[in-house]
Amino acid sequence: MNDVLDNPLSKDFTISSLLKFAFPTMLTMVFMGLYTIGDTIFVSRFVNTDALSAINIVTPIINLIVGLGTMLATGGSAIIARKMGAGRSKEASQDFTLIVLSGAILGILIAITGNLFLDDIIYFLGASEILFPYCKGYLFVLLFFTPASMLQVLFQNLIITAGRPSFGMVLSISAGAINVLLDYVFMVLLNMGIKGSALGTGIGYLIPTIISIAFFLTGKGSMQFKKPAFRFSVLFESCSNGCSEMVSQAAAAITTFLFNATMLKLLGENGVAAITIIIYSQFLLTTLYIGFSMGVAPVISYNYGGKNHQRLKKVFRICLLFIVTVSALIFAISIFFGSYLVNIFSSTGTPVYDIAKNGFLIFSFSFLCCGINIFTSATFTALSNGKISAIISFLRTFGLITILLLTLPQILGVNGVWLAVPIAELITLIVSIAFLQKKRSTYHYM
Repeated sequence: MNDVLDNPLSKDFTISSLLKFAFPTMLTMVFMGLYTIGDTIFVSRFVNTDALSAINIVTPIINLIVGLGTMLATGGSAIIARKMGAGRSKEASQDFTLIVLSGAILGILIAITGNLFLDDIIYFLGASEILFPYCKGYLFVLLFFTPASMLQVLFQNLIITAGRPSFGMVLSISAGAINVLLDYVFMVLLNMGIKGSALGTGIGYLIPTIISIAFFLTGKGSMQFKKPAFRFSVLFESCSNGCSEMVSQAAAAITTFLFNATMLKLLGENGVAAITIIIYSQFLLTTLYIGFSMGVAPVISYNYGGKNHQRLKKVFRICLLFIVTVSALIFAISIFFGSYLVNIFSSTGTPVYDIAKNGFLIFSFSFLCCGINIFTSATFTALSNGKISAIISFLRTFGLITILLLTLPQILGVNGVWLAVPIAELITLIVSIAFLQKKRSTYHYM
């Protein structure tokens, strides 16, 4: 009983205390966005825009790795938080250890398989002869760090569930700062080119992974490593409940492939570089949505597991107010300052700058809708309804975008590429609202 009373998730949150609780995760995601976008800026400015295009060509592989890690992390986090809310702390720690071990083993298998078939993978992703050497240099190095990448994603989520989001924030920000510093050392001082970017990113995965392992070994959080009890049902539920996140990343992999193929056909390597700028800028601008949704998910799971409907409703109302406000703010920023963001990657007047600037004005309308969609998907994951969460993720990240990318460019040319995401987010918003209304009496969040 004391474990429940002492758990930070058991608080009666107000708008300020909930934002304070979620703030470390939000800040972590913003800094992750900044140092991720920093990688691409270094590549664009200190190598060339072909190298920038190459990163986007191999991004589908990175999406799949992150997706597998996030699937285990978010699905497992919901299980662990639910059991902690029910006072089953020992079982929660056993499940936590099992999930971490599974992620490490999966990462090792991916690293080995990926490098065995490296050339075939790169050609399958559609790399041109100009882009192939950049793709190979980058992916070859990055694959060696796959186990660390998987564990870093897992720990990023599970540290929040352990009630220590501030520690996770400091860890991620420090690792990101080191990543940017290493980019400068490897790419500028040592002139290692795109391989230097991959090495800096890989070490950026490794550092928080090692520190997180040490943290959980000391047992300072509300959960720690314990001898795992192999329960296949836990792994199955983690994967099925977190499958929406895997769907989201797998869909991102396929749609990135389609974006690259379409732009390569319409505008060549410059078009791929432009869509790369848009995609990375989108990630940066949506980090607040993602970070907030990740930050509040354990609170939703905890109150749902504890059947505290009153607190669940209060938390849900606060979340919706925040998401709507931030959506309007990010849309305004993207409209008025989008060209400045593009200019960081590519100099004014270059073909890449002109393509990306024009596209950003159209693409910006997606920010009005995607916040609610991201939060709704995360909410249903936290409520252990992976099916609805997966449907929402599928629609906004794959199903609708794929259809629109295969049709709109045939009619509207490049403008059809830019319109695909805003239209997909708008249709998904309608579906998200319908699900929230339909399930409100089941989960008592409204």
